[in-house]
Amino acid sequence: MAAIAFDEATNVVDGNVERVMARLFAVETPLPAAKPELKALAAALVRDERPGDWAQALMDLGATVCRPKSPLCDRCPLASACAGLATGAPETYPRKTAKAARPHRHGVAYILTRGDEVGLMRRPPKGLLGGMLGLPTSDWRDAPWSDAEALAQAPAQADWRSAGEVEHVFTHFSLTLRLLRADGEAEGVIWTARRDLDALPSVFLKAARAGLSNLL
Repeated sequence: MAAIAFDEATNVVDGNVERVMARLFAVETPLPAAKPELKALAAALVRDERPGDWAQALMDLGATVCRPKSPLCDRCPLASACAGLATGAPETYPRKTAKAARPHRHGVAYILTRGDEVGLMRRPPKGLLGGMLGLPTSDWRDAPWSDAEALAQAPAQADWRSAGEVEHVFTHFSLTLRLLRADGEAEGVIWTARRDLDALPSVFLKAARAGLSNLL
């Protein structure tokens, strides 16, 4: 009962203690799912005599010796019994749940020029970059756009030519923007001098710079 009272009442199993337990016993279950197992392992080691001192010692050990990176295993009093050290890679414990892959999307950005001006459009008020000026684009979707699909989404009939592509990472997804460039006119665009493009959102500024790079 002493071990249970120590664990639940004093709540001493912090991140340092979890790390010591994960390495000492080479616990393969990743965090956060491993938390109950690590708490049980810590509680099982507690003795009736001076449980508070034992808890503090484990926390200090994790903070100063069994560090998250570059653990000082040669200074650890538990090194001879550490299953994590025996694997040769104690720093890989505690295991962590792999992050879900960031979704990737594909789109086409259209760089329409008229002399030294570039045609921009106001984005819809709702959604990502809502209400901001940007290059005309196709929808952003999971699958790449074929040539025919890309031309069908263009803001104007023109001699569209490939101008490369750019990669951009948003908080929740990454994006490949294929770039098409043409000279011409289009309805509904806001003609903007190239020198004023610096105010664009970063994804569109990156695309404009890449698409216009050989015109500098």
